Amino acid sequence: MTAQPDPQHEIDGDVYVAPRYLASTTGTGDPALAPLLDLGWSIEHDDLGNGYIHAPDRRVRVGYLPEGEDDGLWRINAYRDPFGPPTWGACFNDGTPTEFVTAFTTALAAAYEQGPGACLARPVAGVDEHDPFRAVKPLLDHGWMLDQPRQGVFAVQAPDGHAALEYTAGPLDPEAELTTREARWQLWAGESINRSAWYATFSTDTPVAILTAVTECVADPAPLPRWREATFSYVKELARLTPILPPAPSAPTPLDVRRTLAARRPAALPPASVPRWSTTSRPALPGPRR
Repeated sequence: MTAQPDPQHEIDGDVYVAPRYLASTTGTGDPALAPLLDLGWSIEHDDLGNGYIHAPDRRVRVGYLPEGEDDGLWRINAYRDPFGPPTWGACFNDGTPTEFVTAFTTALAAAYEQGPGACLARPVAGVDEHDPFRAVKPLLDHGWMLDQPRQGVFAVQAPDGHAALEYTAGPLDPEAELTTREARWQLWAGESINRSAWYATFSTDTPVAILTAVTECVADPAPLPRWREATFSYVKELARLTPILPPAPSAPTPLDVRRTLAARRPAALPPASVPRWSTTSRPALPGPRR
């Protein structure tokens, strides 16, 4: 049985979308920005409304770019040298479910608080904490399957074939990893990689712990709430949309029960008049006239 979000919390939507990777963006960046702004990171805006978020030491920079030059809505880069090239970078396009970006920024904030050793930790095969396989495991644990869609590319694919995490082997151009979809890791959902509704890319040195936070969120079987009219057309064809029911009323307390019974009890009637017996006879009533 598919897990449902807690109905006691406010739900922003009228349908649940399952599987969750077929949901669309919520259209707001606030949830994904919150973990970073809560740490006191600064934010600036340009004349177009794009937002630029900086860590205090400028070693991590996040761009929220609704008016950017391409569909890369979120661009996150980390630096060993604030004035040098990025050590690693990630990108989420404008269709990516906001919950997945939030999982990334939440893990990024936690890693930044631990220090450069966590925030800039490079993947190392065979080392448990930094083994790239850790990022794949949450998907495999939820029934995703190994695949090799193209030469030099290995992937884990969703059971329905409408999502995958791809890993490209061999040397890659560091600059292309940061500016194109030709990155070490690519996560996508839709009809195919060439007709994807959303995608996310992660360069070679993206810390495994941060990438794993995203795959764990993607693999979560709980559906995501969305507004039916705002969902992508492909979602309505490929996903399961379940109407969100209003939360069930809370169970009545003993006091509520007593009040209800009291309200239903009829009001007390005035005592009825009871005639008394008398030894005297009543006066005779006049008879009918003849």
